[in-house]
Amino acid sequence: MFEVRNIAFTYRKKQVLRDVSFVVSPGEVVCVIGANGAGKTTLLKVLATLAAPDSGVVMVDGQNALAKPLRYRRQLGYLPERVALYEEMTVKEYLNYRAALKGEPVKRIRRRVDEACEMCKVSEFLRSPIGSLSAGLKKRVALADALLLRPRVLLLDDFLAGLDSDMRETAGAVLSNAAAFSSVIATGHELDDLAKWATRFFILRDGVISASVSAVGVDRSSLRGRIATALKGSVS
Repeated sequence: MFEVRNIAFTYRKKQVLRDVSFVVSPGEVVCVIGANGAGKTTLLKVLATLAAPDSGVVMVDGQNALAKPLRYRRQLGYLPERVALYEEMTVKEYLNYRAALKGEPVKRIRRRVDEACEMCKVSEFLRSPIGSLSAGLKKRVALADALLLRPRVLLLDDFLAGLDSDMRETAGAVLSNAAAFSSVIATGHELDDLAKWATRFFILRDGVISASVSAVGVDRSSLRGRIATALKGSVS
């Protein structure tokens, strides 16, 4: 169980997040949506331990993850909005390096890299320099990086941005497969695509989770209507 309790964050005297609380169960795919500047990227940075909250805790199976960040990061996969890859490396070299950097034992690195590449459909590009790949393929390599250790918590920031329809379908399939071993939290603006895979939508408004909209068993039209209502006000 992944639980966020009362997270607050201030940047340059502006309160970006205030009293953010929610729970994500194993196997869930939760999408956080809201207007630009609502705090979505900041929230994921806090959950990824890249920004320290003013207050609040992140709990994983009842343990305060922020109190033991090194242990927590071993359970965490994070795909930021903008990814800086080593473009002179091949895909294989880069993912081997990243797996070693994350502390994976040498004898397991090859299997981890092969699994992540197969899941993200980049196995045929293992020997290709990253700089020679398209933007969509680079994002899939970055996603493979996030999935290397089969994380218990997967954070994806605007992960569909810049992808064509085929690439989005591939990324969505990866997200669905990752839910078999991760609690997934994603942000984005592509509601029609996200609705194919999400189990819930959280509406982030003025730094707080103002509404939670279930996507389970809801047809696309009704879901869009509920989300539109939630973005204007609050529903549960």
